[in-house]
Amino acid sequence: MESLDRGVVAVPVEEGVYVRWRLFGTDPDGVAFALYRDGDRVTDEPITGSTDYRDPDGTTESTYAVAPVIDGEEGERSEPVDVWDREYLEIPLDRPADAEHPEDGSTVSYHANDASVGDLTGDGEYDVVLKWEPSNAKDNAHEGHTNQVILDAYALDGTRHWRIELGRNVRAGAHYTQFLVYDFDGDGRAELVCRTADGTTDAAGTVIGDPDALYPDETGRVIEGPEYLTVFDGETGEALETVDFEPARGDIADWGDDYGNRGDRYLAGVAYLDGEHPSIVQARGYYEKTMLAAFDYRDGELTHRWTFDSTDPGNEAYEGQGNHQLSVADVDDDGKDEIVYGACVVDHDGTGLYSTGWGHGDALHVGDFDPQRDGLEVYQVHEEADAEYGASMREAGTGELIWGEYTGTDTGRGMIADIDPTHPGAEAWAPAGVGLWTADGEKIGDEIPQSYNFGIWWTGDLRRELLDHDWDGDAGIGVGTIDRWHHEAGELEPLVSFDGTRSNNWTKGNPCLSADILGDWREEVIWREPDSEALRLYATTHETDHRIPTLMHDPMYRTAVAWQNVAYNQPPHPSFFLGVGMDDPPDPDIEPVGEDPAQG
Repeated sequence: MESLDRGVVAVPVEEGVYVRWRLFGTDPDGVAFALYRDGDRVTDEPITGSTDYRDPDGTTESTYAVAPVIDGEEGERSEPVDVWDREYLEIPLDRPADAEHPEDGSTVSYHANDASVGDLTGDGEYDVVLKWEPSNAKDNAHEGHTNQVILDAYALDGTRHWRIELGRNVRAGAHYTQFLVYDFDGDGRAELVCRTADGTTDAAGTVIGDPDALYPDETGRVIEGPEYLTVFDGETGEALETVDFEPARGDIADWGDDYGNRGDRYLAGVAYLDGEHPSIVQARGYYEKTMLAAFDYRDGELTHRWTFDSTDPGNEAYEGQGNHQLSVADVDDDGKDEIVYGACVVDHDGTGLYSTGWGHGDALHVGDFDPQRDGLEVYQVHEEADAEYGASMREAGTGELIWGEYTGTDTGRGMIADIDPTHPGAEAWAPAGVGLWTADGEKIGDEIPQSYNFGIWWTGDLRRELLDHDWDGDAGIGVGTIDRWHHEAGELEPLVSFDGTRSNNWTKGNPCLSADILGDWREEVIWREPDSEALRLYATTHETDHRIPTLMHDPMYRTAVAWQNVAYNQPPHPSFFLGVGMDDPPDPDIEPVGEDPAQG
């Protein structure tokens, strides 16, 4: 896995400065930390009870660094960081210029959309890869020409590393460009991988394929012409390797219709299919025909590992079981990742592990939600009105039902998080009469949190807060929020309103990204400003007495951050139960690679 620095973050608060830093998954149990302000020790004794500190003497002019203390010996100090000048870090953007609509000549503007993070330069700091979406982007179900999708990479100070233009032969919309940012070849620097086409232009100006090809038909759909899979250099944005995309389109009618709605539903993920090295997973189709293909990027070559096809003999039960997203987890505890593809699971070797037959859905969560039960669980909602369950909880490794609730309608949302400390494990809920349930199947209420989009660990305790947006349907805009479930009152308690921000993906209410990007184990959130001239990265200032390694050193959580931008975005979950009454997290079996930054 990537070799990170301490991720020190210092935020001004009412009395002083609040500082947080990473505990590595590879740190010894007894590690303590010396905190420095402007080169001087802040505390006489090393900090042992947490990886945060509220410094009453700090100012916005201060700088902070930390050093590990092991068996009384102080190690290398991290690079000093400045204090933010406000409650968030502003990341300036270079918004693409307005463009001309290819059909009617009207003005098309761009807004910042989904994002991912990776260490693109090998310095131990995360960089942001951002998708720019044109204002004429379309869902697969709708006709219409779109302008091109653009991908940018930025350092957290706003320095733009590169820009990639995907061109007119890649349609814009939530289901078309699933981009993966990860260190696939183990050189300590992340790459970018995504589907490309004739006319895609890398950051050096090199065009992939035929620069003059134009494949959109009269409806604006792109259902002919070659498709490619390209690995881009994370530091330069240059195309490194391009191969034919799989799963291939073939006859578009094989996917369930003849106009590209079902055949152009793409998903993607990162998975440790051999238990050691990350692989690229590309997928196509989930309403009917379903295909997944795995690739490895090693030593500058992109090679095909396997393809799974629901039309192959013996795979018929996997047809129509996919979701508008996927998850990656070692569900059978064999040390290798599986692809949780909605209501079915594909094994690490590209064979089917099981299919429940419960059908397609819009939301999917995989994690250790019931710490009293061995293994992982899958919580999913289902779309078809005649589905056996509108919401289901199953054993991730076997598909065995733990509990399910029939709704008789499209149960469009569902969320799970430890929001009630009076019940062990996480709680799950959904609309359409599902109600609020414990992970092991006890229904504890009909009143549910009216928040289904995302979770975030924000406060100092172990419960997870709910990350969402305040949606104005008339104006078509959402403002980011964090709420907390008041389990005694049975209602949401507002905690934060991220005024001056906008959510993404319409009613889905997504941030650009939420993940453990900086600081301790709590999660940060990135929203766009209304004019998309900047991103805002917010970090919690709640103190905590819990000491947990960075979630980015849990491989399941880290790969979840990589697939978070895919289609209907879902929050990342770690491989262990993180909540009230949790055990100590397991020591991750990881090897950081690349040049070691000044870690501290």
